[in-house]
Amino acid sequence: MPESILSAKHLDLWYGENHALKDVSLDIPANRITALIGPSGCGKSTFLRTLNRMNDLIPNVKITGSLTYRGEEIYAPGQDVTALRKNIGMVFQKPNPFPMSIYDNVAYGPRTHGIRSRIKLDRIVEESLRGAAIWDEVKDRLKKPALGLSGGQQQRLCIARALAVKPDVLLMDESTSALDPISTSKIEELALELKQNYTIVIVTHNMQQAVRISDCTAFFLLGELIEFGNTEKMFSQPAEERTEAYITGRFG
Repeated sequence: MPESILSAKHLDLWYGENHALKDVSLDIPANRITALIGPSGCGKSTFLRTLNRMNDLIPNVKITGSLTYRGEEIYAPGQDVTALRKNIGMVFQKPNPFPMSIYDNVAYGPRTHGIRSRIKLDRIVEESLRGAAIWDEVKDRLKKPALGLSGGQQQRLCIARALAVKPDVLLMDESTSALDPISTSKIEELALELKQNYTIVIVTHNMQQAVRISDCTAFFLLGELIEFGNTEKMFSQPAEERTEAYITGRFG
């Protein structure tokens, strides 16, 4: 296995009284696609959101245990959350382009990090849109509103927007669940290309998707990590009975 880039050790999380993650220990390998699977409400999106501190936005969250990114504690006092989120980007379930032009959507992040040069911004916008496999579709309409794109294009634009600040890790929270099969397959192909340069963690309800694109899979149930390992092995020879019951469709 390659080195791990994100590592959880005995991680617990509560939303008020609700114990949402229970003693989760997990090493996420660099330059691989790790899928988080499990029934609704099992903790997979909660775990994903701990990785770039999106749970900070929810009141009454308490977290214990250790969670590191490249060896540094993500929840250490004084951690620069803006820098963390630049390194660990996120693409959400529903495409959420800003109500501005296609160009300005992608340039938004670099501008907030102080890049003003038009030449640099032009280069970043083109590289990011190419990286998200949407440049050829939008290069002649960069000044047009992003909200005029189709759902699948909007989602690839959101991926381009995440890539524009040169992250290290890309989190994808069910980012194809609102899309049609053709758009879904484009984003899956894109994820497979992106893992050469990025570490990708996806939450998916779609088990076939986990099999198609992920290298490793983590199965969550009721806030616990039940099993984690090589995707192919887990789906062909799960070590845990509960994993087998879930992936063969007996529950969930």
